[in-house]
Amino acid sequence: MKKTFKLTLAVLLVIAMAMIAGCSKTETSQDVSSAADESAASSEASIGDESEIKETNDEAGAKPVILTVSFGTSYNDSREKTIGAIEESIAAAYPDYEVRRAFTSQIIIDKLKERDNIEIDNVEEAFERLVSDGVKTLVVQPTHLMRGYEYNDLIDVVEDYRDNFDKLAIGEPLLTSDKDYSDLSQAVVDATSEYNNDSTAVVFMGHGTEHEANEAYAKFQESLTATGNNNYFIGTVEATPSLEDMVNIVKDGGYTKVVLEPLMVVAGDHANNDMAGDDDDSWKSVFESEGFEVECILKGLGEIEDVRNIYVAHVNDAINSFGE
Repeated sequence: MKKTFKLTLAVLLVIAMAMIAGCSKTETSQDVSSAADESAASSEASIGDESEIKETNDEAGAKPVILTVSFGTSYNDSREKTIGAIEESIAAAYPDYEVRRAFTSQIIIDKLKERDNIEIDNVEEAFERLVSDGVKTLVVQPTHLMRGYEYNDLIDVVEDYRDNFDKLAIGEPLLTSDKDYSDLSQAVVDATSEYNNDSTAVVFMGHGTEHEANEAYAKFQESLTATGNNNYFIGTVEATPSLEDMVNIVKDGGYTKVVLEPLMVVAGDHANNDMAGDDDDSWKSVFESEGFEVECILKGLGEIEDVRNIYVAHVNDAINSFGE
């Protein structure tokens, strides 16, 4: 009887131990499965985060762009006071846009690269970069004074790339509408008010062009005269009215002093050498040789806030054209 009881007890102990072992194995299996599920969930979460980051990067890369296009200058100080200031004004007015820069003068681009290790895109390079970056909304804002040869060349490049963008608009040059002429007249008169007197001729030196757009200088002269600023005169370096024309006009007006200032966005090579240089054929030297007191103002139009506001308004018109 005792043997039977002991045997039964032993069998029960074996069964109990087997059941405990089975339960322990099941719990361990469930723990591994749970860990695997958590790992999978963590992995999926990680993939999801990377996807969101990629989408964010895509959106950032496709941020709309305003590309400012200028002739350019190798005068670093003037460049930042003028072209840089225009770009800053545009960026402040349109914070949802990225503002980029391109120059049309390859000579200046190469000089800045070699001399200062400054890299600036030409127009074609700027457009290739825009396409590569996936930009789909673009405003091109030239800082040109008028619709001359450089503006026409810019238009040709823009049209070659137009199909790469969903929205593309081109802002107008500085002098386009009647309002532009009026606004610029007021801006330059206000900026030179301390020289505005009967004995002083304020003479602005423009670049000049063989293009029919050269008529913009005569129209700007008319705008100044129409507002009663009869002692303000516009000449050009490479076209008409010429320096000789300016000297004769100032003589006829009976002025004793001449203030010279560039009618150019940047006070660059023409302003520093052709206008204010010491060579005998500079505007300063020629007027001095005629007996006039001469003062040169090496200040580009881009330094004048009211001038920058004209460019900002042109960007605004270009952006508004997207809704048309």
